[in-house]
Amino acid sequence: MGVVGDFVGDEYVYGCTERISREAPVPIVRFERRELKLGGAGNVAANLAALGVRVEAVGALGRDEAGRQIRGLCRRAGIGAAGLELEAGLVSPVKTRILAGALHTTRQQLLRLDRGEPLAVAPQRNRIVERVEALLPRLDALVVSDYGGGIAGPELARRAGAWARRLPVCVDSRFSLGRFAGVSVAKPNVPELAALAGAPLRGEADLVRAGRALLKEKRYGALLVTRGRDGLALLRRGAPPSFWPVFGPDEAVDVTGAGDTVMAAFAAVLAATGEIELAAELANVAGGLVVQKPGTATVTAAELEAALPRI
Repeated sequence: MGVVGDFVGDEYVYGCTERISREAPVPIVRFERRELKLGGAGNVAANLAALGVRVEAVGALGRDEAGRQIRGLCRRAGIGAAGLELEAGLVSPVKTRILAGALHTTRQQLLRLDRGEPLAVAPQRNRIVERVEALLPRLDALVVSDYGGGIAGPELARRAGAWARRLPVCVDSRFSLGRFAGVSVAKPNVPELAALAGAPLRGEADLVRAGRALLKEKRYGALLVTRGRDGLALLRRGAPPSFWPVFGPDEAVDVTGAGDTVMAAFAAVLAATGEIELAAELANVAGGLVVQKPGTATVTAAELEAALPRI
């Protein structure tokens, strides 16, 4: 399976707070440890690898220390990183979260610092498209994970519909889902769907109405809508909508990257079985499992299998 999009470093800096600074009304954080995880498209790829899927990554990172570390994390996770190139002039995207608390207490997020600029150069974007085209004959599905970092440019969005005639193409686009037409599955959350509809969604009837209009307008095969604590919805042309309540406890520990886990589990099951209802149901289970873990996390095939009797 291929994953193309914005590969991000999710950095967690943990520390202990003992007093307030004299310089400003902020806590002084004594550094304890640092952890770097795969975020964005990297989190999708890591979740696929954790499920036992063979994954190929396509993207661009800076020729800097963060870029080398992110690509190294991919390789250690078993993700093929030949298509994840390091390019001069780019700054690798890293989201640094400072987590701190008093001694022997749970660390809470105090601040997030983002680094990296969106990719905006057409030749670089075209090379991304060319690498995907070269990879397609070896893939059974493709996931586009667009976090607004510029990797999924207009040309890739245009080609995605054509690729969907050859294999399942699943798209999760934070800001530009409307640019993608004719793809197999699009995965908005409720605010993203409301933005595309141009109106608030006050319940399931509004969601279905907006989703059906989007299916028709963009010629999507299906819409997979993540609904937070309300679970998951699947809409298809010519079929009744399907809804699943959230799996597991209602209160999440951490929702960071949960949509990536849902996308990965859905694409993996769809590619393996061709059963879209089953793919959505298991994706909902995976999402319920991952939000019970702190930080950017993955769900393994063993964890998913162990949860199946609880469906």
